[in-house]
Amino acid sequence: MNRFQLYRLLRRNNSLRTRRSPLFEQSKWAKALLYFGGAVFALYLIIYGIIIAMTADGYAGVMVSMMPVILIIDYLLRFIFQTTPGVMVKPYILQPISRYTAIECFLISSHFSGYNFLWLAMFLPYSFIILIAGAGFWPVVIELVGCQLLIMLNSQVYLFFRTLINRNVLWFLASVVFYLIPFWPLLMKFDTDTFSKMLDLYSAFGRSGWLLPVLIACLVGLFFLNRILQFRFIYEEISKKKEHALKHISQFGFLNRFGLVGEYLKIEIKSNMRNKAMRSRCIMILSLIVVFSSLTAYTDVYNSTFMTNFWCIYCFALFGVASLTKFMGQEGNYIDLLMVHEENIIALLKAKFWFYTIALLIPFLIMLPAVFTGKFTWLMIFAYMSLTAGLVHFILFQLAVYNKQTIPLQLKITNGSNIENGWQIVIEMVALCSPGIIVSTGFALAGETPTYIFMILLGLVLVALHPLWIRNIYKRMMQRRYENLEGFHATRQ
Repeated sequence: MNRFQLYRLLRRNNSLRTRRSPLFEQSKWAKALLYFGGAVFALYLIIYGIIIAMTADGYAGVMVSMMPVILIIDYLLRFIFQTTPGVMVKPYILQPISRYTAIECFLISSHFSGYNFLWLAMFLPYSFIILIAGAGFWPVVIELVGCQLLIMLNSQVYLFFRTLINRNVLWFLASVVFYLIPFWPLLMKFDTDTFSKMLDLYSAFGRSGWLLPVLIACLVGLFFLNRILQFRFIYEEISKKKEHALKHISQFGFLNRFGLVGEYLKIEIKSNMRNKAMRSRCIMILSLIVVFSSLTAYTDVYNSTFMTNFWCIYCFALFGVASLTKFMGQEGNYIDLLMVHEENIIALLKAKFWFYTIALLIPFLIMLPAVFTGKFTWLMIFAYMSLTAGLVHFILFQLAVYNKQTIPLQLKITNGSNIENGWQIVIEMVALCSPGIIVSTGFALAGETPTYIFMILLGLVLVALHPLWIRNIYKRMMQRRYENLEGFHATRQ
C-alpha cells in the first residue's frame, strides 16, 4: 500500500469514526449551526473582499498587505474550529506502519480542510474585481495563490503553537509576539507615514516573484517541524512518560465545617489545581481577563459605553462560561460513584455553584485598576458580578441535565473535540446573550443606574434561591440518568 492509498484509507476511517460515534446524532445540531455560521461568515468575507478591492485602484498586492491582520483573526478562529491531529493519530501509533505516516496524512489533510478554503470567499471576489480593473492576469493569480498559501501556512503555525500551548499556556504569549512581528515598524514608530510605508512594503512583496517560493519553503519547513513535534508529544502523552509525584497535599481543613458540600468543594479546588487540562484552562482564562481588563483600564481602545459594558460582563462571565460549558464532563470519569447515594449530586451542584461564585472575586480584583482609572464604576462591577453569580450561572447550570460526554482530566493533545447537542447550544447562546439584552433594554428604558440596581437585585435573588433551582436540576438529571450514564460511558478515553 503506497502513501496515497494509506491517506485515502485514513480519511475514510476518520469519517467512519465520526459516523459510528454514539454522539453522531446529537452532533447534527452542532453541524447545522456550524454550517449556518459558516455561510454567514462567508457572506461577510465576500463583502470585505469587495471593499478591499475597491481601495486597490486596480493594483495587485493590497490583499497581501492586509494579510497580517487577517492571519491574526484566522489564528484565533482556529481555536474554535481546528484540533490538533493527536486525537486522530492516537489509534494508529501502534499499527505496523511508519510511525510518522499517520501524522503526515493528517497534517496534509489539515492543509485541504474546508475551513482553509472558506477564505476564498474573500480572495476570489477581490481578485476578480482588480483583474477587471486592469491589475494584470499573472499578478492577480500570484496574489490569489499566495493568500491561500498564507492561510495554509497559518494552519501549520496554529498546530505548532496549539501543541505547545497544550503543554504550557505561556506559549500563547509567544504566539502573540510572533503575530506582532509584521507590525514591528508600527510598534517602533506609530504614525501615518510609517503605516503607509509598511503597507507599501507588503504590497510590493505581494506583487514580486519571491512570494510563492518563500511561502512554499516556509510551508514545507513547518510541515516537517510539526511532523516531529506532534509525534513526540503524542507518544509522550500516550505512554505517560512524565508523571510526577505530588510533593505536597493540601487538606483544606477549613471546608470540613460544610460537610458533604465542603468535600466536593475540596475536589473542585484540587481538580483545578492538579489536573492538566483544567489547570491550563484556568490559567488561560485568567490571562485573558488580565489582558482585557488592562486594555480597558490603560488604553483608549474601548472608551465607548457599549465596549466598556461588554468587556465588564464578559470578564466576569468568561471563567464560568468556559468552564461550565462542559458541565459534569470531568465528573463523567467517575459518575457511577456519584450515583451511589441519592443526595450526592445535589451536594456536588451546590459545591460547584459556590466555587464558581466565589471565583468571581478573582476578576473583581483584576478589574479594580479599571475602576481606579474611571473606566468602570463600583455600581457597575457589583451589578455585573451579581448578574453573573445569579443569572449566568443559573442558565449554565442547566447544562448538567443535558451534558453526557466525558472530558479526560489529563489528556489534551489526544483529547477529541467535545460534540454538543441542540439543547447545549441553545443554553450557551442564552447565557452569552442574556446579559447584553438586559443591559441594552435597561439602558434604553430606564438608564444606567436603575439598570445596574435591577441587575444586582436579580442576581442576588437567584443566588438566594439556588437551593430550589439546584434541586429542580437534580430531579431532571435523575429523569435522564440512564441516557446520560450511557453517554458518559461511551465517551470515556
